Amino acid sequence: MTCSSTRTIAIPRETKFLYFNKIYGHSQFHVKPNYWKPKCLSKDSNPLISSSAASERMEAVEPLTSGASGRINALFSLRALRSLLLLLNAVVLFLLLPFRGQRRASAICSGEEVGKDEKQDCRRKGSSSSSAVMRVPAAMVLRRSAAVILDQEAAARRSLGIQRVVEDDDNGTVREFLLFTSARGETLFTQSWTPVSVVVRGVVVLLHGLNEHSGRYSDFAKQLNANGFKVYGMDWIGHGGSDGLHAYVHSLDHAVTDMKMFLEKVLAENPGLPCFCFGHSTGGAIVLKAVLDPKIEAQVSGIILTSPAVGIQPSHPIFVVFAPVVSFLLPRYQVSVTNKKNMPVCRDPEALVAKYSDPLVYTGPLRVRTGYEILRTTSYLQQNMNRLRVPLLVLHGTDDTVTDPQASQKLYEAAASTDKTIKLFEGLLHDLLFELERETIMDDIIQWLNCRV
Repeated sequence: MTCSSTRTIAIPRETKFLYFNKIYGHSQFHVKPNYWKPKCLSKDSNPLISSSAASERMEAVEPLTSGASGRINALFSLRALRSLLLLLNAVVLFLLLPFRGQRRASAICSGEEVGKDEKQDCRRKGSSSSSAVMRVPAAMVLRRSAAVILDQEAAARRSLGIQRVVEDDDNGTVREFLLFTSARGETLFTQSWTPVSVVVRGVVVLLHGLNEHSGRYSDFAKQLNANGFKVYGMDWIGHGGSDGLHAYVHSLDHAVTDMKMFLEKVLAENPGLPCFCFGHSTGGAIVLKAVLDPKIEAQVSGIILTSPAVGIQPSHPIFVVFAPVVSFLLPRYQVSVTNKKNMPVCRDPEALVAKYSDPLVYTGPLRVRTGYEILRTTSYLQQNMNRLRVPLLVLHGTDDTVTDPQASQKLYEAAASTDKTIKLFEGLLHDLLFELERETIMDDIIQWLNCRV
């Protein structure tokens, strides 16, 4: 290595650049043809520069690159570590978001810190004003606004449900509605169908499936009326005319508890009459879990299940893995990919149009918490099938893609009931009572009921 009189440093090809990098850093050099030259460097400022002038031209120097070592060093640099810490901090804050505390509203003139002007104003008023000015956090106002919107939406659905009951002028049936209060203080919409000219021989409590409501089974209820059965229907929480975010179920155990309370009310109104429970899809799972209670089991004369949600197959196994975590952090988050696209529920085009054009039927993506609750309940039922002892009728279509017909077969085989029947309908889909063969299915149910009254 030599230095010219023009203070240009010539570095041979074999010279290690690492040493200079430590002394000057990359920013001290720029490239000149065949030479490396510092921006401002005197020959006396560095002992590496020779005092003798050299005018001969050095051979060309090969350009240097950062290489893989430079990228690895950058990976562990202070800037990279700072970015990583910021990312981890953001993740932790996101996970702790549901646990954020609510700031208590503070009253002026209390021992808490308030502005001087507010304190002086409070002292001036003294005893002349007994009301305290409250500071309400903005987050609380937003929550109240959201609650008001939810209440308004539920009230609109309830109003539509009531209107349909009032406008039903069937001469053979008296249709009435009743607002039922749950143990949690929520309002549940219920309705009943009573035969006019037929002696009541039994009672049927009806529970609809996910995303629908009890009013969809009005034709079926009237068929039961014609055969001497009074029918009660309940819109479980978050459905139809009941309170709650549409199609959101924080816990299916709440629906089970509500059904038990409603069943006790029905039995009190109809003493001495045999009581049967009908449940479709998720409603069937609610009925199953309710009758596993020995007290309810003793009060029920039998259960009828159509396409019960005993076995559910998500569109991807990954949902089963992440559902508990996501449902805890983001319970109301909607996951459209959990629903299989273009999944038919019946083969009757008119029935499909009527269902998905009904404002009381929820047609949006499944909410994470609701889906997880269904998976949790079906898992519980699969582990407790052998405890079922009430008379049982199960009906399922073999081409059902929503709930598993093989799970219904396992329920039939595992149930401890001595009186149990299963009917699998070849080629039929999920909504059996809305299939083209609905009359045949209704006749099978009514015949089963007549044999047990």
